[in-house]
Amino acid sequence: MTDVLLMGDPRVAAVPVREGGDPLVDLRGTAIALDPRKAAADGSYAHLRRDVVRRLERAQTLLPGGLRLLVVEGHRPPALQQHYFAEYRAGLAVLHPDWDDDRLDRAASRYVSPPAVAPHPAGAAVDLTLTTADGVELDMGTRVNADPEESHGACYTDAPGLPARARAHRRTLADALTAVGLVNYPTEWWHWSHGDRYWALATGAPAAVHGPVELPTRPGG
Repeated sequence: MTDVLLMGDPRVAAVPVREGGDPLVDLRGTAIALDPRKAAADGSYAHLRRDVVRRLERAQTLLPGGLRLLVVEGHRPPALQQHYFAEYRAGLAVLHPDWDDDRLDRAASRYVSPPAVAPHPAGAAVDLTLTTADGVELDMGTRVNADPEESHGACYTDAPGLPARARAHRRTLADALTAVGLVNYPTEWWHWSHGDRYWALATGAPAAVHGPVELPTRPGG
C-alpha cells in the first residue's frame, strides 16, 4: 500500500484554496443520524459544509433498504486538529526513535491529517459508518478511528484479509458516497470528503473550495 496518496504529500499542500463561502450546517437539524462519541461542548463535531450535508442526504437514499449513515465527526476546530496530529506523531516518535522528522510526518499523516491541509477543519470531511434502521452498527472490519498500529493495517479501506462481510459493508458505503462525489482517504475506510485540497487533487479539480473555518460563536457564548 505504498502507493497510497497521503495527506502529507507536498502535492496536497500545493493545491490552492478558492473559498466558496458555503456555510457550516448543523447535522442535528437533518435526517442524517449523529453519534455522540465525539460530542464536544461547542457542537463542532455536528457541523459540515452545507454542500457536504446535501450530498450525504442523497447518499443515504442510495443505500440498500434498512441501512443508514451514522456520522461520528464532521467539523474539527483547527486547534484540535493540531493537538491530534502532535499527539499521534509524538507516539510514533516513541515507537520509532530512529525515524527522522520527514518520516514521522509522513507516517502521522496516515491517520491524522497535517493541520495545514486537514479537511476536517474545513468542514469538508466526515467520519461515518453504516447502521441498521435500529441503529446497530454494521461490521466494517475495525472500529471507526482505529489507527494503523492498533488495527495492523485493517483500517486501510482496501486492506487485504478482511472478512467478506466487512468488505461488503465497506463497498456498500463506498458505492453510495462515491456516487454523490465524495472521495475516501484510503488509510481510513470511514473518512470521506468533498471540496477540500485532498478531494481536489484526487479528482483533478483546479482548486479546493473549502478552506479552514471556525464555527461561529453563539451570541452570549
